[in-house]
Amino acid sequence: MKVSKLATFLLCIGSCLSTAVFAQSGIVKGAVKDAVNNEPISFANVLVLGTDKGTTTDIDGNYEITGLEPRLYDVRVTYIGYTEATAYEIQVTNSKPAVVDFALEEAAQQLEEVVVRASPFKKTEESPVSLRTIGVAEIQRNPGGNRDISRVVQTLPGVTTPASFRNDLIIRGGAPNENRFYLDDVEVPNINHFATQGASGGPVGLINVNFIREVDFYSGAFPANRGNALSSVLEFQQRDGRDDRMGGTFMLSATDIGVTLEGPIGEKVTYLASARRSYLQFLFDVIGLPFLPTYNDFQAKVKYKIDNKNELTFIGLGAIDQFDLNLDANETEEQQFLLNQLPVTPQWNYTNGLVYKRYADNGYWTFVVSRNMLNNESIKYLNNDDSSPDNLVLDYKSQEIENKFRVEHDLRLGNFKLNYGAGYQMVKYNNSTFNRIFTSAGPQTIDFASELSFNRYGLFAQGSRKFFDERLSLSLGFRMDANDYSDEMSNLAEQFSPRFSLSYALGERLSFNMNTGIYYQLPPYTVMGYQEDGVLVNRENGIRYLRNDHVVAGFEFNTASSSKISIEGYYKYYRDYPFLLRDSLTLANLGGDFGVIGNEPVVPRSDGRSYGLEFLFQQRLYKGFYGIASYTLGWSEFQDKNGNFVPSSWDARHIANLVIGKRFGKNWEVGVNWRFQSGLPFTPFSDASSLVLNWQANGRGIPNYNLLNTRRQDLSSTIDIRVDKKWFFDKWSLNIFLDVENVTGNAVGQDQLILDRPLDEDGQPVGDGVIANPDAPVNQQRFLLKTINTGTGTVLPSIGLMIEI
Repeated sequence: MKVSKLATFLLCIGSCLSTAVFAQSGIVKGAVKDAVNNEPISFANVLVLGTDKGTTTDIDGNYEITGLEPRLYDVRVTYIGYTEATAYEIQVTNSKPAVVDFALEEAAQQLEEVVVRASPFKKTEESPVSLRTIGVAEIQRNPGGNRDISRVVQTLPGVTTPASFRNDLIIRGGAPNENRFYLDDVEVPNINHFATQGASGGPVGLINVNFIREVDFYSGAFPANRGNALSSVLEFQQRDGRDDRMGGTFMLSATDIGVTLEGPIGEKVTYLASARRSYLQFLFDVIGLPFLPTYNDFQAKVKYKIDNKNELTFIGLGAIDQFDLNLDANETEEQQFLLNQLPVTPQWNYTNGLVYKRYADNGYWTFVVSRNMLNNESIKYLNNDDSSPDNLVLDYKSQEIENKFRVEHDLRLGNFKLNYGAGYQMVKYNNSTFNRIFTSAGPQTIDFASELSFNRYGLFAQGSRKFFDERLSLSLGFRMDANDYSDEMSNLAEQFSPRFSLSYALGERLSFNMNTGIYYQLPPYTVMGYQEDGVLVNRENGIRYLRNDHVVAGFEFNTASSSKISIEGYYKYYRDYPFLLRDSLTLANLGGDFGVIGNEPVVPRSDGRSYGLEFLFQQRLYKGFYGIASYTLGWSEFQDKNGNFVPSSWDARHIANLVIGKRFGKNWEVGVNWRFQSGLPFTPFSDASSLVLNWQANGRGIPNYNLLNTRRQDLSSTIDIRVDKKWFFDKWSLNIFLDVENVTGNAVGQDQLILDRPLDEDGQPVGDGVIANPDAPVNQQRFLLKTINTGTGTVLPSIGLMIEI
């Protein structure tokens, strides 16, 4: 068996290298500063938990602790009058110092000789609910995650995806296009390769985990300075490049190869830079898959610490993706179906940004300037025969360009915290579309070119304060967004977005938390730029901002062993969601596949609602064990063409996850991830699918939207396993891992219609289809069709190595 061979190989390498480890000389160093004014905190106490190692910071707030055995540590800092802070699961090696910087918050009550103990899990006044922080160690070791943050997020409550091989995040019943991503304060439109334009997601993550310090994931209670989101916000905090000397990391896995370099440039500048290329196409070709994806990505961070009050950071992220068809993989009907449906989709994108921070005595300013661009193409020929232009069924080219500026001010006035600011964007969008489609009126050809530019602008503010010896915290905020695309969206007051949060400590470890707010999001550019006869159809149809009203409340209990238990209930109500006129369904039911969504006429008439209950138990690394157990019972419903609420495509109902891991001696680690989900709804096919004229125009089954989402896929239950082994040498370290996805071979797919063709002597289908009633009038003739299921149920073992120098 492939899995057992890989495991044997891993054990053999471990035996060969087990005697080659050099002496332990790990270092933890960093700086401790005031979170508000960036002033150094001298003589703060720094302790490496679980050891007798500790120190105090010098006059400049710097510290260094040496002589540590390479492994994971928790590092805690305390200082009188400040809230205690702990950095969890810091990987110490011999190859480079582990840099851990702390920004301490002043305690609300300024009492001498008092240190306020913080929760081991992050919670802010603005977001006391629906906020989870994920460390880099959690991302790297997640079984089946392949070092991909979108896969790790799927272990948390309220999160699912429409397909196991994709990263389209469905958060609390919301569509994939309702999520927003920030990289060190720079907004990034998408964090995955092969993105679906008009939505988000894709099969492979884009962000290099070697850059990440931690990730804040908001499934609700969004801060006022983070707009244009209805379901989630992910904030990635990147570490700085090392400042002592040049170093790097080499990564090799079963799907890609990459390298990361870092080091100083003079005394005040550090850099991180990486590049990665896949060879997934060779693997897919060998195992006979009908599509061959190739991806490349690039990432960079350069930080210039001008002085103690000023710093400038450059952020760069980009990808080049190619999605070709493997025309030789056409032996089975499942392969032939995919070849007939999937287009060729070359795509590239980038985001560049500058972040300038200016600190003062009672706060700091943040200025962000950025530019992002997406170039997306999609080409399809009938039967993949490009010998004649008459066979062209899809030729799509589009670009999205955003130039952004945001300024915000964080201010501390006694016990009161205030954040306020403004943002501006200049947007350009172009679209060239040729598409032959099927509609209820019959086959139709769409052929248009569109070019659009407009301005977006917004204001925001949020104030927070703690009361009663910090037992009660309150936060009140708002934002207003508008643009000059149309009169319906040009008034800031029309998109007034208030939000309120409350947290009350019922005891030392138990608290009640809640949030309510109104959130707005701009429709996809594919919707705003759609044209017919030179007219922006959806502007004439009165398209407007999407609105979502949130209420979230729950309890959180922190144990004495670095774990927490939380229960949250949520309710979300959608208004003014785009309703697709061709298919008579809401845009919220689309977005979990390759291609483009929203490039068609819509009206803002759909309402929706999503509600449920979430349970989470999270255990940080404790005595070698760690784990997450989560369960969600949720409903997601949107209006159909008759105005009735029916289950949406993201109505998962039951989602359960269990992640258990154990660190053993000699730096071995084993983790298991079990995931259960009830089937997602889908729409059955119409009897009109078999009509010859319809099949020749559409090439696939036609959904019967009179029975919208009345069927459900089979439930899924998958198990992933990961084994890691690390070696720490004098100047470098080595990590080899075995990651096996879908150990049980669980297959969940959706039924599809194909032509029921006769078989030749080798059992292969031949011909162009059999007409069941050849004597009928042409417009009544029907093909013989049959059903196949696209589920594969493949066990995916992967072995990889990472070398750090």
